[in-house]
Amino acid sequence: MAAKAPPALTAEAVNNAGKGPEARPAKPANAAKAAKPSAAALLRAQVLLDRAHFSAGEIDAASGSNMRLALSGFQKKAGLEPSGTLDEATWAALNADSADAVVAYTLLDTDVAGPFDSIPDSMADKAKMSSLGYTSAAEALGEKFHASPALLARLNPGKDFSQAGDTILVPNVLDTEPLPKAAKIVVDRSDRSLTLLDAAGTVLAQFPSSTGSEHDPLPIGAWKVNGIARNPVYHYNPKLFWDASPGDKKAKLPAGPNNPVGVAWVDLSKDHYGIHGTPLPASIGKTQSHGCIRLTNWDVATLTGSVGYGTEVLLQE
Repeated sequence: MAAKAPPALTAEAVNNAGKGPEARPAKPANAAKAAKPSAAALLRAQVLLDRAHFSAGEIDAASGSNMRLALSGFQKKAGLEPSGTLDEATWAALNADSADAVVAYTLLDTDVAGPFDSIPDSMADKAKMSSLGYTSAAEALGEKFHASPALLARLNPGKDFSQAGDTILVPNVLDTEPLPKAAKIVVDRSDRSLTLLDAAGTVLAQFPSSTGSEHDPLPIGAWKVNGIARNPVYHYNPKLFWDASPGDKKAKLPAGPNNPVGVAWVDLSKDHYGIHGTPLPASIGKTQSHGCIRLTNWDVATLTGSVGYGTEVLLQE
């Protein structure tokens, strides 16, 4: 039997979440049995965290390690106990942003026109493509609004995202203030976080990341940004990958959001290492990397607007 689809999320439920009784703590006697935040509350919190530049990765209206990481980072900056949970004080801080968390959006011709092509598995076949673009309008819209396609479907039951002029509900993440220039990037392997700091050490932003593996550990130490490539072509060399498929040969893969390094590559002074995007945003913070630091495509795009040649990079345990 197919799994039952989760209930739809309405704009009213999401935009009102965390503003009333749901934002108040349980009585001490019932604290251990406190109700979990609703999907509407989780969605609103994820959007507000994203707008505050404390990314929970792919917005999905679910609780998880990336959500807890984002909450803890936001709480630290707000001077609150970094519990990683939604409590009254945290809602009060989040509610300083009075914008609606989900808003109506009218699909543009460019949102639905494509071309949308399936992406082959092998590097050799990827190299034959003219670009590694989106596979569907739902995927493209998910990246545009920092959300999982499943969440967009839940917000818009019955919509297939194929018709320009249709109005859909989306996370309100497009009108945020750009980040100021950062002086330092800190990547922490212990919690898989990437943090941007200004010259005074003030946190500007925090993103979940994938940060290496047993075979390709994060290169701990102090490095610098050597350069930034947006929409990069990817040069695949199987000799650099312990898990390369037998018979793999060097390949030049075209640019696109489904390129192995996504929409941007931030080159580090450590040879062969960088900070980059990914074609699999749901994997960030959940899976290992080949030593580099992976972010969602939208988070690495935000990062590249804040750093530049010579920015300090600290990779730590």
